[in-house]
Formats: sequence, C-alpha cells, structure tokens
Amino acid sequence: MRNVGVIGLGDMGSGLAKNLIKAGFSVRGCDLDEQRLTDFEAMGGEPCPSPAALGAVSDAVFVMVMNGTQAKEVILGDGLVSTMSHGSGVILTATIHPSEARAIGAALEGTGLHLIDSPVSGGYPGAQSGTLALMAAGTDEALEEFRPMMEAVGKAIHRVGEEPGTGQTVKACLQTLIGSIFTATFEASVLAAKAGVKGQVIYDVFSSSGAGSGVTNTALENIIDRQFAETGSHISTMHKDLTIALDLARELGVPLFTASTAMQLFQAGKTKHPDSDNWVVATLIEEIVGARLAR
Repeated sequence: MRNVGVIGLGDMGSGLAKNLIKAGFSVRGCDLDEQRLTDFEAMGGEPCPSPAALGAVSDAVFVMVMNGTQAKEVILGDGLVSTMSHGSGVILTATIHPSEARAIGAALEGTGLHLIDSPVSGGYPGAQSGTLALMAAGTDEALEEFRPMMEAVGKAIHRVGEEPGTGQTVKACLQTLIGSIFTATFEASVLAAKAGVKGQVIYDVFSSSGAGSGVTNTALENIIDRQFAETGSHISTMHKDLTIALDLARELGVPLFTASTAMQLFQAGKTKHPDSDNWVVATLIEEIVGARLAR
C-alpha cells in the first residue's frame, strides 16, 4: 500500500504529509484552505477536492481535523466511507471526544474499512520532524497493515487497546497532565519574575532538575523570549483538549482538581488572547503582579 491521504493540512497535518512524502508514499491531501493546498502541492503532494475524492484513490487516510464534528463529516456519510475500498484504513489522528471516536467506529462496522483511533502527542515540532508519539487503538491486522505509514510520521507507536475511543481516552489523560504542567510553569515563572530572578537562571535550574521536561522547557523558553504567537501551539487546541478531559472526568465521576484550575487559566487566556499560543496565559498572571520574566 503506497497511496496515502491526509485530511487537514494545518500545522499538524502538513507535517504528516511532509514526512509521508519523504518516506516515499504517494500522498494526496484535502483542506478547505486554498493556501494550505498550494503549500502542500509545493512539497510534492496532490490536492484533492473532497474527502470522497481522496478516499477513492487512497489505501489509508490520516484524519487530522480540529474536532469530532469535522471528523464525522469527513469520514461518514458522503465522506471517506462512500468511496474507500474494502480493506482500506482510516487513521484518526485528530483529538476528539472518546465517545465520538466510538460513534465513528460503530458507524464503520460492516463497511470493510479499518479504523485506527490514534491521537498523537508532540505538537507542531513533532509533526514537522516526524517524531510524534501515537496512541493507537485498533486490531492486530490493522496495526500491522498500516504500521509503515504510521512509522513515517512518528517515532513511538504505542498499542493502547483495540476499541475505538481507547486512544482518545489515553490522550485525554495525557492532556490533563500537560495542561497542568503548563500552568504550574506559568505560575513559577511569574513568582521568579516578581522576586527579581532572571529568566535564564530559572531555565537553567529547571531544565537540569527533576522538573525538567520537554513540556516545562518549551513553556519557559517561550515565556522568557516573549514568544506568544506562531509557535505552533495555539491556545485553542489546549483549551479543546482540556475540555475533552474534563468532560470525560465528569462522565466517569473523577475529580480533577489541578486540571480544572488549568482549564480556567486557559479559558481566561483564550478569552483575552484568542489568536495567541499557550504561553500567553503567563501574561495574565504577570499583569496581576506587575512583573514579567525575561531572559
């Protein structure tokens, strides 16, 4: 199988497409944004006018849209399911509600299509470099069949289960942790700023300590360099992911004290700075205390 499709060619989907092309696959793509299609064609891909047209010429299709409603629209009805051949695969890399992934899986039963529920982690840098972590739920047959495509876009493919929705559940758990680490880092950076500590000192200490991680380090770097937009980590995405996590927690009766606070901070940031990235939340706390962290 060499023909692969990508639906959604934004920050994440464009990275999938780039690395699939690099791996030697014939890649077709679909997006509502004409500029994204132009950029995709420039990298060696072939634009398609619709999900149905894409499905007709693809052995497997990555679905990297923003939400569950969009995922259902491009997969079901007049979407991929209407044209993809028996034995083809839909690789759902978008982050959506687990219940939405289960609904898509139920709708695909009896169609002959394989669904791999596989949200990803690694953000824009991981997507562009082909080093994403995939949380894949699917049958042994599907995971074996479509592993080469998944290996082209990720460095770690975790088998998290078989049933649709399992991958999304694991991603929701992960995002509660990442969102909480982000907001704790924001608060620590403002505490340091108010105390008069230099940003470089905080970064050097944090990054070499037990608290150091890709999540913490990236947040601190963007704060002390005052980079609050166009870093590939839009605030709307984390806000959406925390919403999914808290909805799941409510369904299961699980209290998430820290993640709930993180969600409120991201809600405030999204309300005041809707076009900015995650790190802009730190500026809300900076404004309260009248200090900001700089390198």
